[in-house]
Amino acid sequence: MRPLIGISQCLDERGRWHPTREYAYLDTSYAGALAQRLDGLLIPGGDDFAPPRPYPPEVRFETVPARQLAFDRALLAAAAGRRLPVLAICYGMQLLALERGGKLVYDIPSDLPQAGPHRFAEQGGRHGLAVERGSRLAGLLGDAPGPVNSHHHQAVAEAGRGLRPCARAEDGLIEAIESQDGDFCIGVQWHPERMQGPHRERLFAGFVEACRASARGGA
Repeated sequence: MRPLIGISQCLDERGRWHPTREYAYLDTSYAGALAQRLDGLLIPGGDDFAPPRPYPPEVRFETVPARQLAFDRALLAAAAGRRLPVLAICYGMQLLALERGGKLVYDIPSDLPQAGPHRFAEQGGRHGLAVERGSRLAGLLGDAPGPVNSHHHQAVAEAGRGLRPCARAEDGLIEAIESQDGDFCIGVQWHPERMQGPHRERLFAGFVEACRASARGGA
């Protein structure tokens, strides 16, 4: 087994990135130095993708920095090349889809006015989740995992090559995607790290077990 190396991070508690959250941050050179030793990759939530056309001025986009986007794309490409387990959350799921040639909904209220709400308050509402039976995600969470949180205005419209939708919201919007070839490659639109109980535990436990298998040399 390879050693597990922890890197202490810096803490922003003054709301420089988001007024209601605390963020830990890390010089990317540290991550780059250790990336080749990874047994799995988690791409967390992040900022918006720039839309290909203008939107009304009231629609706000907080676009991901170009350097971060390039770094995350490189990480995903490296992980794909080594067939490492991948868990992609919110922005991470959208990036995963784009990297496979998929498409996005760039602003749900503008592009899909018939859709239900998907941007609840930080500690606020939930929406239902329908998970595809027989999917890897269903194997982790069960066919009826219960409602999930939702803090996004962009979404995956098409999953991309080698990926398939495996969960949808009540309005039909894609909420999760996964690999079609059996590898552990899952993207979820909600934030499991902010949820309590079996839902979070089962998803992350499944990812960790896949990383263990990767470290042993098997999927």
